[in-house]
Amino acid sequence: MLNLIGALLGAALGAFLAWRRNGSRLDIAQYTAVLAIIGFMLGTFAMLLMPAP
Repeated sequence: MLNLIGALLGAALGAFLAWRRNGSRLDIAQYTAVLAIIGFMLGTFAMLLMPAP
């Protein structure tokens, strides 16, 4: 579950950063994809490190 949350937060952050820097639609799409992948990976590592309840 954390990996999906990380991906969604990363995608939102990427879209916001690219929009804030006045990027084109392709820039926004690339920032969104890259930061979503990074957020997914961070969420996956967090799930591996946290003990299950």
